[in-house]
Amino acid sequence: MDTQRCREFVVLAQTCNYLQAADQLFISQSSLSKHIKSLERELGVELFKRTTRRVQLSDQGRIFLPFARKLASVAHDAEVALADAADNSRRIIDIGSIPVMVPYGITALLHSFERNHPNMRLRITEGEADQLKGMLRNRRLDLAFIREWDGDVRLDGGDEEFATSAFAADRLAAVLPSGHSLAARSSISLSELANEEFLLLPQGTVMNELIMDACAVEGFVPEVRYRGTRAENIIDLVARGMGVSLLMRTPAAYLTRAAVSIVDLENPIVTQIKVYRLRDRDPSPETLEFLEHISLADRRQG
Repeated sequence: MDTQRCREFVVLAQTCNYLQAADQLFISQSSLSKHIKSLERELGVELFKRTTRRVQLSDQGRIFLPFARKLASVAHDAEVALADAADNSRRIIDIGSIPVMVPYGITALLHSFERNHPNMRLRITEGEADQLKGMLRNRRLDLAFIREWDGDVRLDGGDEEFATSAFAADRLAAVLPSGHSLAARSSISLSELANEEFLLLPQGTVMNELIMDACAVEGFVPEVRYRGTRAENIIDLVARGMGVSLLMRTPAAYLTRAAVSIVDLENPIVTQIKVYRLRDRDPSPETLEFLEHISLADRRQG
C-alpha cells in the first residue's frame, strides 16, 4: 500500500474539502482526486461519500482512518530516520513558521539554537496557518509557529488535536501616511477608516480574515485598492499616500519609515503566535530540546 496515498487520505479526511487538502499537500486538486480513487480501488471500498459541495467519510473510511494515520506516521518516522543517517548522523528538527519571522525574533531563535546545538540541524518551512497545521497532521513538521486570534472562525474545536504554548503577542494597528488627518492621534476607532482605500495582505491569510471580520463588526466592508504578500511594499505605498493599511504593530514598526504613522486601535485586536505540535505525537528528544531552548530564551527576555 502506498503510504503517501494514506497521508493524502488523512488530510482529506481532516478537511473534507479537496481544494483545501490539495493546498496543504502542495499538489493539484485533480492529482489528489486520482490518488484517492486509486486508493479506493486498491482497498475495494468507497472511502468518501461525495456531493457537489463537499466530501464526507463513508463508514469504511471511518474504519480505515486510524490505520491510515498509523501507516503515515510510521512511514514518516522511517523517512526521518533514513534522512538522519544520510545527514552524517546530525539530528534534524522540522520547523514551520508564519512568513513574518524576523520582527518576532524567530529567525534569531533558530540561529541561536543551532549555534548552541552543533549536532542538530533545523529544516524550516514557511507557510500560512492552515498549511502548517496540515503539515503537522501529516507528520511533515515537528513544530510550527502559528498566529491565531480569539475570533478565528476556523478554531472550531478541531484544533484540540494540537498542544500549544505561547510565544509572542501582538495587536492590530492602523498604518497611515504621516500627513493623514488621523496620523497624530494616539488611538482611533476602526470605523473612522471606513471611507479609506485599503492596502492589505492577500485573501486566504489569517491577517486578511482577521481584518475583514474586524471591519464587519464596525459595520463596513473595506474598499481594497491593493493586495500583496510583502508588508514592506504595503508600507511604502502608504508612505506615498496611496491608501491606508492594517498590520500587526510589531512587524509594522520594524519596517516603518518616517513618512508613515502607526496608530493603535481604541478597541484592541490581539493575536497570539503560538508553538504548535500534535498532541497525540510524543515529541522527540530533539523537539524537547528545542522547546526548552524557547523557554530559556523567554526567561532571559523576561
